[in-house]
Amino acid sequence: MEKHQIEYANRVIDFVLKRKNVKNVNLHVKPDLTIEVTANERVPLGFISDFVKSKGSWILKNVGQFKEVQPLKQSEREYVSGETFKYLGKQYRLRVQKTTEEEMVKYFRGFIYLFVKDTENLSRKAKLMDEWYRERAKIIFNESLDKMYPLIQKYGVEKPNIDVRLMKARWGSALIDNNTILLNSELIKAPKYCIDYVVLHELIHFKYNNHSEKFYQMLYSLMPDWEKRKTILDEEIVREL
Repeated sequence: MEKHQIEYANRVIDFVLKRKNVKNVNLHVKPDLTIEVTANERVPLGFISDFVKSKGSWILKNVGQFKEVQPLKQSEREYVSGETFKYLGKQYRLRVQKTTEEEMVKYFRGFIYLFVKDTENLSRKAKLMDEWYRERAKIIFNESLDKMYPLIQKYGVEKPNIDVRLMKARWGSALIDNNTILLNSELIKAPKYCIDYVVLHELIHFKYNNHSEKFYQMLYSLMPDWEKRKTILDEEIVREL
């Protein structure tokens, strides 16, 4: 593996070159932001560099998209009784309880209960809470997909899969090539009707992969109050995260 770089639009683009027995020069932007090129041993480096430069606009666009879905470092928490955690639009106070049995998280009557063997183990408590949020997110997000998909099915859109990831710049993303809707795990803290808006928004992108007039016409027709739901997400939910 060789490391090289080119200049494009006053930007330096680093890429790794792997020599393989392939017919064409192939270029990939990986989720970790690595730019990888594969080419046959017979292809000159100058040709490869020119090829990468010709793809400069595409590379920067894809790097930008992957940056938007990079994991977000969350604010520090202590995971002690009395802290508040948001779930489906409501605030729940945390109650940490020592247990000698199975460690788990439950929510009940305005409280989230964190049962853990070592109440001083911060990383374990954080892991249990994160796993609980993600498990709930997968369930709730797929329920929303089942609810919203029939609205778009008649337009010839294949039902996509749901994937969950912590993101810093958006609530969701339609990964057209993978037939997947990527949703921000923080979305589980929003009311269900806001989750429905994000899911429908991304579903429509499988019909119109842009924010054109036709995209918004369909969004308005299928969810006339979408702007109200979006405002709640962008103002109330973001402020409380």
